[in-house]
Amino acid sequence: MPDNRKEQERAELHRTIWGIANDLRGSVDGWDFKQYVLGMLFYRYISENITAYINKGEHDAGDVDFSYAELSDMEAE
Repeated sequence: MPDNRKEQERAELHRTIWGIANDLRGSVDGWDFKQYVLGMLFYRYISENITAYINKGEHDAGDVDFSYAELSDMEAE
């Protein structure tokens, strides 16, 4: 019985998320919207990984308080 309830909750969550996505995309074609969202997710993935890579390098070099995300654009360049 608990598995059935879990599946029902998952299905409800899926319907809710799908409804939100439809509201957000408005009159944009579903495929175009998907490409936009996937592009944004990929950009975020790259950004988070490059930040972690740079932070790790600085931490390994001895600067344990370094945070790439907190640098200004000028400092980052």
